[in-house]
Amino acid sequence: MHTKTIKELSALLHAKQLSAVELTGHFLQRAQASDLNAFLHIDPALSLAQAGAADARIKAGTAGPLTGIPIAHKDIFVTEGWRSTAGSKMLANYTSPFNATVVARFEQAGMVTVGKLNCDEFAMGSSNQNSAFGAVLNPWDKLAVPGGSSGGSAAAIAARLAPAATATDTGGSIRQPASFCGVTGIKPTYGRVSRFGMIAFASSLDQGGPMAKTAEDCAMLLNEMVGFDERDSTCLSPAQGNVREDFTRELDSPLAGLRIGVPKEYFGEGLASDVEQAVRAALDQFIKLGATLVDISLPKTALSIPVYYIIAPAEASSNLARFDGVRYGHRAAEYKDLSDMYKKSRAEGFGREVQRRIMVGTYVLCHGYYDAYYVKAQKIRRLIADDFQAALGNTCDVIMGPVAPTVAWDLGEKTDDPVAAYLADIFTLSTSLAGLPGMSIPCGFGQGEKNGKRPVGLQIIGNYFAEAKLLGIAHQYQQVTDWHTRTPAGA
Repeated sequence: MHTKTIKELSALLHAKQLSAVELTGHFLQRAQASDLNAFLHIDPALSLAQAGAADARIKAGTAGPLTGIPIAHKDIFVTEGWRSTAGSKMLANYTSPFNATVVARFEQAGMVTVGKLNCDEFAMGSSNQNSAFGAVLNPWDKLAVPGGSSGGSAAAIAARLAPAATATDTGGSIRQPASFCGVTGIKPTYGRVSRFGMIAFASSLDQGGPMAKTAEDCAMLLNEMVGFDERDSTCLSPAQGNVREDFTRELDSPLAGLRIGVPKEYFGEGLASDVEQAVRAALDQFIKLGATLVDISLPKTALSIPVYYIIAPAEASSNLARFDGVRYGHRAAEYKDLSDMYKKSRAEGFGREVQRRIMVGTYVLCHGYYDAYYVKAQKIRRLIADDFQAALGNTCDVIMGPVAPTVAWDLGEKTDDPVAAYLADIFTLSTSLAGLPGMSIPCGFGQGEKNGKRPVGLQIIGNYFAEAKLLGIAHQYQQVTDWHTRTPAGA
């Protein structure tokens, strides 16, 4: 049952060959038995109550295509009745009194929440080792990281602990863990998915998206996620093009004539040979499907790392100022005065990586440094976006390349060298800075240095609002390959 797609499970539910309660019980059992540390909170009573309501909707004939399908939420989305921790000690005991818009929309569609998923603290990280509740293990190789920050989401999908998961992407946090765990994930155009109830990291970059087994599954999930929300000031309005649409509409579109841009900067020094081999093989498959490859250049790619690691920490230092131990969140047990309480609560509540980014962000926003760092980074951000428009506007229809320079690294390998982890985001950051949609689909395996094969993801980047096109391209590839159907041993 757990190897079936969302579409297949939906057909079984609507044919009444399977009940939502039975399906939910199956995935709850798998999640509770798992040793991957992907889940932070499971509440069978809450889940089974939702499943019962879904069965009632199916019986009454008022069910939609996602009714009764289990979903797990990254613990960055606040969820009523569930702990919502953002992977941080600061929020270890926080239970939300309301749902994030994304969670609410899936509940309205009749989906069943089966738990909250582990993530890097406040979504800051590329390995899921920054969680206050321990690292998530990669189901393909438990000595490897699953990627981050949505490592719990990717591991849960790869190990078939849930058929669907929410995730977020600030600088690659959907695409990179999807690549490392061999699953499909898409980051929509910035502003298409409401950020209301999504615990903020960097407000001009954060964007929610789905992870699942296939592109078709992700399209079905995106149908419910996308749409204007007046409670989120960064959410694009219908007048700006952000309308509900059928993201499955291009799944059967042939790829004849598709122009695929291949950036030379994505295939240079630093790209591991095993990753390049898998990505090149995927590009060859697209040629067989009727596409043509076009050499392009994205010359500001190397600048995306310093730009991102100025802008994102600056926004984080502002967003995380609300966690002061006064209204909610961790408060130090002993303190002398209000100032001492602030200092001790934040020192105890925030992990090292979060503290590091707050310090960097506060520094670049200081008087005397704001123009030299933050303003200049925003100007370069515009140039990065212009590079993409020069390519996508004239030369090609989509851009393809690797998601990350290497396969998943070993647990602990980059823990003492945060800059090395930052450099691993080189191929995903620029897409986020430009606000473009991008996705990762499984395209093969690389050879882990010590412990055998680890997944490789192909990145597909499109122009603004091109999610349906990307999903259709990915779906056509998945019709002629089987990388997305493979499961780790024991899954």
